[in-house]
Amino acid sequence: MRTNESTMDRIIRILLGLVLGYLVYEHTGGLVGMWIFGILAAISLVTGATGFCVIYRLVGIRTCPLPPVKQD
Repeated sequence: MRTNESTMDRIIRILLGLVLGYLVYEHTGGLVGMWIFGILAAISLVTGATGFCVIYRLVGIRTCPLPPVKQD
């Protein structure tokens, strides 16, 4: 599994996950809202921590720079 997220993308995802986690902690949106925010928070934190997004892979998006090509 190769990284397909840039550093800035990962930071934004982790911050978003923390904000969504706080909304769950504050019981925002009732029971359904807490479940939705909790699932989105978990996804954001996992993808931010690993640097890999399945949706990016399926669509063919890559926000991290490609490694330099070695020329012989």
